[in-house]
Amino acid sequence: MKEYSITILGGFGRDGLKESVDRVKLRMGDIVSIVGPTGCGKTTLIKDIEMFANGNTPSRRVILIDGKPQSEDVIFDPSKNPIALITQHTNFLSDLPVYEFLYTHAMIRQTKNEEAIHDTLDFANQLTGEPVIQDSAMTELSGGQTRALLIADAVIIGNSPIILLDEIENAGIHRTKALELLRKYRKIFVFVTHDPRIALLSDFRIVMKCGAMQKVIYTNDEEKEVAEKIKKLDDLYAYCRGKIRSGDIITENDLKFDNVDVSI
Repeated sequence: MKEYSITILGGFGRDGLKESVDRVKLRMGDIVSIVGPTGCGKTTLIKDIEMFANGNTPSRRVILIDGKPQSEDVIFDPSKNPIALITQHTNFLSDLPVYEFLYTHAMIRQTKNEEAIHDTLDFANQLTGEPVIQDSAMTELSGGQTRALLIADAVIIGNSPIILLDEIENAGIHRTKALELLRKYRKIFVFVTHDPRIALLSDFRIVMKCGAMQKVIYTNDEEKEVAEKIKKLDDLYAYCRGKIRSGDIITENDLKFDNVDVSI
């Protein structure tokens, strides 16, 4: 896969003032989080990246790929565009079965083999509670199943080198497992997130406020230790959620960390 880099040149916040962060560079293998309160401009920043903003958006940011702006030829040609965006909105106009949807995409990407489709389904099903059935219609999938499938599709069949993910914690997918799987692929992953575990497992995070990049924080060793403690809480939460979904009763004994089976 071709090596890519993204450089974000700071623009202006909603108050008209220049962004505190003048430049951020993302390289292949980076996992980056965009954090901040609701309405602070997180989604606007990934939209700027997706659109290869060149001073032509409200933020007036400039996005450089490999140090240069992108032409319309790249922006509007899916075969040349290196970016995949997985949004919170997953409405489909097509009622294709899952397998046919994946097969069609594989043909377009010239990856017409059963192994890629199988790997995509396997990837997706490691993130969801209920497995994605290949004969199901795309419109029958839950929001979480759809997001999981689209993430897997972008990583494996699309083989996109730059993947933007907008608040995957709201999709009901297994966040910890998602990060473990994604780290196996040398790509640029950018998360818009409110989730502390995702933020602390990222290489660095961009902090947003009032529509502007305020600062960049690189995850240090202490934060990595904190992330492991948060993981215990996350695993306990997932364990209890799984029991409730299965119709089981939660007891005080279930709240002891030693009883948590992280494989659930």
